[in-house]
Amino acid sequence: MKNNLFPIFLKSDSYRFLIVGGGNVGLEKAETLLRQNPFTTLTVVAQKITSGLHKLQKKHPQLIVEERSFEENDLNSTDFLIIATNDSELNRNIKQKANEKGILVNAADQPDLCDFYLGSIVNKGYLKIAISTNGKSPVLARRLREHLEEAIPENISDSIENLNAFREQHKGDIQAKLVSLNKATKALAKETDKREGKKYKELTFEITVVFLAVFFGYGLSSIISVDELNGYIKEIPPAFYGMVLVGFFAQLVDGAVGLGYGVTCATSMMLFGIKLPAISGSIHTAEMFSSGISGFSHYKFGNVNKKLLLWLAIPGVVGAVSGALLLIYLGNKYETITYGVLATYTMIIGIRLVLIAFRKKIVRKKIKNTGLLGFSGGLFDAFGGGGWGPIVTSTLLAKGRKSSYVVGTVSLAEFFVTLAASATFFASLGVSHWYIVIGLIVGGSIAAPLAARLAGKLPQKTAILAVAFLVIVFSIRMLFKIF
Repeated sequence: MKNNLFPIFLKSDSYRFLIVGGGNVGLEKAETLLRQNPFTTLTVVAQKITSGLHKLQKKHPQLIVEERSFEENDLNSTDFLIIATNDSELNRNIKQKANEKGILVNAADQPDLCDFYLGSIVNKGYLKIAISTNGKSPVLARRLREHLEEAIPENISDSIENLNAFREQHKGDIQAKLVSLNKATKALAKETDKREGKKYKELTFEITVVFLAVFFGYGLSSIISVDELNGYIKEIPPAFYGMVLVGFFAQLVDGAVGLGYGVTCATSMMLFGIKLPAISGSIHTAEMFSSGISGFSHYKFGNVNKKLLLWLAIPGVVGAVSGALLLIYLGNKYETITYGVLATYTMIIGIRLVLIAFRKKIVRKKIKNTGLLGFSGGLFDAFGGGGWGPIVTSTLLAKGRKSSYVVGTVSLAEFFVTLAASATFFASLGVSHWYIVIGLIVGGSIAAPLAARLAGKLPQKTAILAVAFLVIVFSIRMLFKIF
């Protein structure tokens, strides 16, 4: 047996902790203890105290920080000792004195001096998981913690409460509990049966669709001749087929990365020479369908923060209407200047995507000016034909927010933003650019299944860098074309 450690969970507010060492390591240990229990009785002693510990003391008044050398009588009021100095000999001497008094010791980065370890800890409401590699690889323990924090849902506490209620209601012998448990889980077997039945329903539906397509196709052939149909097809503007390709590529990118639909469409359509208001109006009309379905799905699966949704959606709608009106009245009169502004804007978005791709894990921070973030995202999204995702999503992720809640909330808010922008463009421009809208919808619909498969296989960093590269190249090409 390579690991003889016995894991326990300690009620730390019943014991006194002492940390010797006031540098970054001492700060990390103090933060770990207080994060798990803010009421832990903790004293830090060191010849030099880092400013981070003084800041931590302001948040936790019970934390005692003394800038002086360690004294043996410090151990008289200590139950557990954590040594965080870089002097190995001093650490060994302090451990010996502590053990003589029956005090257990943890020495940072010195496993041979440790009586216990502070493992990586996963916190999810009532659920707490401690991970230890027996002091061999703290990095691996941290990586496992990050993986579990991402994999375990935030609402796990609800399940724990439900199971606890079930447990309290079913007291008795093991046989009685098994009978109750079988009844409770019987629905799972029915759910499997439903899935099997659903497969046959899907097959039946597909056969029906094929039959109706053949039936109506044959019926229409008696009303519209092949020559007439060819005539209608010839009347379709050539740009329609270009929009199909743009919609296909943009949806493929957005499905793989989670953002970039608007920016990819805008930069591609500028190269086709399409007028600016038509670009943004078409993108928002086509995107309204996908964002509505996506947002509803996220809401159904509990990935939406309702409070954050309001703070993003309402200012976002105001910003979208403002951006649409600004583009309508500036787009034609100052076309060259506006093209330059948009090309510069999309290039900045591309650079921001590069920064996102190489960003390390960010510590969770408080979000300030959420309403301003929503307004800015809506304004630039409507004005530039894209940018809601790169601006809003990237900002929230940079603040350390959980990706599922960020994507879910931003996607649902995007529906209201695109709806407001589309209504504004329709009211001012009408539907003269219908072929662009239909082309984007058709292309996106074809790409959607492929994009869904690609999303699980393409590495996030690679996908974001690919989008950033294309956006930057398109933007630079547009700037050279203008000037």
